[in-house]
Amino acid sequence: MALVLIVDDSPTELHVMQKALQRHGYQTAAAADGAEGVRLAREMNPDLIFMDVVMPGMNGYQATRTLVNDPKTRAIPIIMVTSKGQETDKIWGLRQGAVDYMVKPVSPDQLVAKAQAALAH
Repeated sequence: MALVLIVDDSPTELHVMQKALQRHGYQTAAAADGAEGVRLAREMNPDLIFMDVVMPGMNGYQATRTLVNDPKTRAIPIIMVTSKGQETDKIWGLRQGAVDYMVKPVSPDQLVAKAQAALAH
């Protein structure tokens, strides 16, 4: 069973994303900010990370860059899930090392489809 780490400062978003993934058989873990996300990724070595961008403290771009530059976590695919929908935001997110970029609101079906695609590689 794949473990998916969700990093988002919105309890509502976390809940909705966790429920959608759990219904499809994924184990989930949650972090409320970038720094906690980095710490949990290093501890748990998840199979996939969904990363918000706008969070207090370390933002999603910084957290993604940190994980991609760490030999222990660089192989974990990271998908940005954010309200930042400008093309420049997307390009910047992918430049930080994210494998994909989704703009909120994201439907549960979209989320699960992205997880399945990322984990199929």
